Amino acid sequence: MNLLALDTSTDILSIAVARADQRWLHSGAGGAQSSSHLLPAVRALMAESGLAFTALDAIVFGRGPGSFTGLRTACAISQGLAFAASSQRDTELPVLPVDTLMAVAEEARLLHGCTQVLACMDARMDEVYSAAYSYNGTQWQLDSELRVCPPEDVSAPAGYVVAGNAHAAYGDRLLPAAQHVAAMPTANALLNLAPALLAHGLAVPAKDALPLYIRDKVAKTTAEREAIKQAQLAAETATPPQA
Repeated sequence: MNLLALDTSTDILSIAVARADQRWLHSGAGGAQSSSHLLPAVRALMAESGLAFTALDAIVFGRGPGSFTGLRTACAISQGLAFAASSQRDTELPVLPVDTLMAVAEEARLLHGCTQVLACMDARMDEVYSAAYSYNGTQWQLDSELRVCPPEDVSAPAGYVVAGNAHAAYGDRLLPAAQHVAAMPTANALLNLAPALLAHGLAVPAKDALPLYIRDKVAKTTAEREAIKQAQLAAETATPPQA
């Protein structure tokens, strides 16, 4: 299977290309630099692999939760590359959005052999993204809803290892009695997850690929801001001036 995977949900930019059973990996500084560095890095890695974008079976990206800017960057680049490749082939190139917390669980399995994972990532603003996953030997299953909450409010099922970067950020405020391992969402983990997710029909057309925002009220949308502005103007118009 030929796949391009990318994740910019954290401060690390991670890219991977799979060409049949071979892989090429790249990581670098992410964060604010992702928007300018991602596309050149993708093109360089694709060139190194000798794989044309038109030969891809899918483009995989970490859809979130994570950095708002990073998620939008990964989504936009994935969509743009898929649109461009689709225009040069007979079939549309699909896009596969993958939960970044599931990628954390897979990275914990790769690095530490974990099969029951509570993935916890620093959400900043004194909060943590979390979700529990279990591995059945072939794929991960979601055992709890994705949440964002203060570190003290995170709970772990019995026997689950806590993986991610939240413990490094919050220390004993996050499940002090649990076993903790360091793991980040990587493009390599996305490549591992992709075959099973594609087999379950979770790929979407490029136009339908969207980031996942758990904390969806941190930044108001343009529509929300416009609605607030119009409401304020309406209120000012309806209120007679003071004498």
